[in-house]
Amino acid sequence: MDITPLVPEGRQIIESYGSGRFRIAGQIHLGSVLVFPERTEAWSVVAPEHVTADALAAIVAAGKAGDVELLLLGCGPRLTQVTPALRAALREVGIGIEPMDTGAACRTFNVLMAEGRRVAAALIAVESARATGAS
Repeated sequence: MDITPLVPEGRQIIESYGSGRFRIAGQIHLGSVLVFPERTEAWSVVAPEHVTADALAAIVAAGKAGDVELLLLGCGPRLTQVTPALRAALREVGIGIEPMDTGAACRTFNVLMAEGRRVAAALIAVESARATGAS
């Protein structure tokens, strides 16, 4: 039985994560990533304390353009709260932020893509013994 959500054409889904990498729309990405509906970019952040408005410049630009209304922040293996300053900086450009562990962020991104939402994900890579499916 296929449980993969139906995603509009031209949109990405996160197929798996773990072992310091992601498989997104059939492509392997090593390390942390920024995932937009139509593309994925490498992201140099490796820990939640390094997540700043500057580190999220591509997301901020997408928010200013009206392309992103919600950012899912995959904080690694555990949820970490974001600073009020970061939340306010994103709110200024019309973006809400939802921090969660990276696995939950991957799964939630897929669901929101299937709903056609204007969502992006900033995902900190997690190390694990084996890759885990994100569907």
